[in-house]
Amino acid sequence: MIRRIKLIIIFFLIYTNHALALIEVDITRGNLNPLPIAVSPLSIDKESNDGLKKILKVKNIGSEISKVVENNLLTSGLFNPLSKDAFLQKADIAHLKPRFEDWALIKAQALITGKVIFKNDKLRVEFRLWDVLAGKEMMALAFTTVPTNWRRVGHIITDKVYERLTGEKGYFDTRIIYVAEEGPKTQRVKKLAIMDQDGFNTKYLTLGNELVLTPRFNPTNQMVTYLSYFRNLPRVYLLDIETGVQEVVGDFPGMTFAPRFSPDGKKIIMSFAMDGNSEIYTMDLENRIVEKITNHPSIDTSPSYSPDGKYICFNSDRSGYQQIYIMRSDGSKVKRISFGKGLYGTPVWSPRGDLIAFTKLHKGKFYIGVMRTDGSGERLLTENYYQEAPSWSPNGRVLIFYRETKSDSEGKGFSAKLWSIDLTGYNERLVDTESDASDPSWSSLLSN
Repeated sequence: MIRRIKLIIIFFLIYTNHALALIEVDITRGNLNPLPIAVSPLSIDKESNDGLKKILKVKNIGSEISKVVENNLLTSGLFNPLSKDAFLQKADIAHLKPRFEDWALIKAQALITGKVIFKNDKLRVEFRLWDVLAGKEMMALAFTTVPTNWRRVGHIITDKVYERLTGEKGYFDTRIIYVAEEGPKTQRVKKLAIMDQDGFNTKYLTLGNELVLTPRFNPTNQMVTYLSYFRNLPRVYLLDIETGVQEVVGDFPGMTFAPRFSPDGKKIIMSFAMDGNSEIYTMDLENRIVEKITNHPSIDTSPSYSPDGKYICFNSDRSGYQQIYIMRSDGSKVKRISFGKGLYGTPVWSPRGDLIAFTKLHKGKFYIGVMRTDGSGERLLTENYYQEAPSWSPNGRVLIFYRETKSDSEGKGFSAKLWSIDLTGYNERLVDTESDASDPSWSSLLSN
């Protein structure tokens, strides 16, 4: 359970106040000139390791935690973890006092060391971040938790290092919910699935008996809303991931689309189609009062709140073809912001509040792009045969989306996969999933 885990992760040490003297991480240009960093294996005594082997079936937990940190830093595109074959100092000695000249010799600018202790059925993990160029300790922290939570410890360590070196919060101790897909394109079995942001610890939340679409995280907790079909009728559901309790938000006589939470998690906003017209509605989750936000003969859909909850972006064909609009949260002062060539859809507001991500169709190609909230500064980050549904990492640094490949005339060879890309348009990566995947949604930080 996430809540229980949060209670037993304890910070024992505090940040040191040494100034960041010489290390600089350029967070404006993606994966260009990544920072050389050494991630030393976390040292562990034999008695602790033998005890953990019986519980976790892991050969060396210290090395495994360091691999989690290393892989996280590598996939961010901002860091270049150096090969451990080049390390000149043993892990346990480096954790006590690094020989900075040895680490400088292999071109490391930052160094991560650590130690693992297993005692009284608890896992204690210490780590330190060192500025190699300045020859100083930058940060020291320790965590105590249950042994099975070791991967999360690796993610939390990465978040702390990332924040210290870049000045912005990390996004590694997070989860992604998505629609897991199997079977031919004409007979896809779709289940809700959830995993850690690095693709591990996949769990399936539905059985695949009914079609599921557009799962979205609550920004304030581990609650999810999604659309499912019950006896061929669309229903909006709420699912508590921690308890497994599921409830129907409401039955609607028409078609509902794209439910999404408000920033405070107290409302759901969605589009609702009836008599051929689609409007945007909100529902208060406490009293279940439904409020109609738009009132226009055109199709209004895909609403997304600004992080302060004061505005809503959505797409509409009220101009004659599909474009992005913003309005106040009460539906007033509607304003079109997209004016480029092509059709715009699936707008979603950045957690930072400064950008809106979108899908664009132009000349037979699909693009994932971003623009400022007034429509200026449009940038197309990636193009492909078919891709859509961007979702922001909680720090507004990375977008995850899904991409489909072409199928042949018989419907064979079709696949859908999750991809991520940096806000700058660099560091595009395939996100590992156990099956085909679509409709991803990124959680908030679990360790907040």
